[in-house]
Amino acid sequence: MSGEVTLRATLARPFLAATTTPQVAYALIEVQPSEVVAQVRMPVSVCFVLDRSGSMKGEKMERVRQATSMAIDRLDAQDSVAVVIFDHRTEAIIPFGPVKDRAGIKSRIARIRDAGGTRIAPAVDLGLREIAKDRSGAIRRMLLLTDGQTEHERECLLRADDAGRLGVPITALGVGKDWNEDLLIEMANRSGGTADFISRPETIETFFQNTVQQAQNSAIHNAVLNLRLVHGVTPRAVWQVIPLINNLGYRPISERDVSVPLGEVETGPGRTVLIEFLVDPRAVGTYRVGQVEVTYDVPALSKRDEKVRQDLLLTFTADPAQLNQVNPGVMNIVEKVSAFKLQTRALQDVAEGNVQGATQKLKSAVTRLLSQGELELAETMQQEIANLEQGGQLSSEGQKTIKFQGRKTVRLSDIDLPKE
Repeated sequence: MSGEVTLRATLARPFLAATTTPQVAYALIEVQPSEVVAQVRMPVSVCFVLDRSGSMKGEKMERVRQATSMAIDRLDAQDSVAVVIFDHRTEAIIPFGPVKDRAGIKSRIARIRDAGGTRIAPAVDLGLREIAKDRSGAIRRMLLLTDGQTEHERECLLRADDAGRLGVPITALGVGKDWNEDLLIEMANRSGGTADFISRPETIETFFQNTVQQAQNSAIHNAVLNLRLVHGVTPRAVWQVIPLINNLGYRPISERDVSVPLGEVETGPGRTVLIEFLVDPRAVGTYRVGQVEVTYDVPALSKRDEKVRQDLLLTFTADPAQLNQVNPGVMNIVEKVSAFKLQTRALQDVAEGNVQGATQKLKSAVTRLLSQGELELAETMQQEIANLEQGGQLSSEGQKTIKFQGRKTVRLSDIDLPKE
């Protein structure tokens, strides 16, 4: 145990009732790279795949040029970059190579002009061929930005599969409201990346900067969370809650043991997971109900298969005062996951034509969001509830906001979790 990662487990309720019926419990698992790891970083290779179709004309195109140049300013001589632009044609205006002639790179970016239609698949294919030239073992990323619909969606998904096999997560960004969010989400998922919605062109720069910064912060690799539970304790769900909410699912190792791949873990936010499990009745007393283990690599320090472990202890009691004790930070997260599940099910209802079911779920989600102070997202949902009641469908922009911002209700940088 070398100390590159700290592991902390916090129960939503430290005390459960000593009853005769099973009970649900929640544990928040925080995986955080140490300060030692934060001081080192691997080389980064980034391929920008940028839509320059006619619909990008004006502010969007200008913001993309600025954002790409500023993102490249974050890279240095140990890093590499490629820039691919596309409309109905595809061109690598900056072939893959080290960031040395920064002025020359930025000069070519400044000359990008809008033209033509939108064909994503050939551009992703060319971007992958460029970044595959990397032989340094660098952290690899593709940043894809588009504002329009594309043909040959199946080809896009196949290229995303290729990216996943090559170890190139795609950050898929849609700007405006006339693009297929389900396609970008699926491309991101298949590649091991993320998708996001840029509602205002002036924020493109922030998304580009964050993508590069996240790659540079990825010091912990191949992290896997293994959960070993004792007899009478059954896993029910595993949710990632930092950096974004996501149902991780789990792979059973045995009847009570599960494994959850975490992949890369960033310095700074780290990775936080919420585990839901069912506990059989116990007599009064404190019990070890399981153990959490995280295995990981730190390539920059030549570390492989390191491990850190933490026991899960749960106390059963008949004391009413103890039973009323909760950890407010963890309970807040449980509520936010519940709101996210309602939003997800509401969108499924919309897709199936169940307007009444979608409306009811969105109303319940609004109540939870308001109680958590998520006023902007709650206001958007209120407007979409009105759209459903009046016209039977969601607006394109509203649906995108719910799909993407709903995951960010658990971007918890503003929550001060209590320390032990």
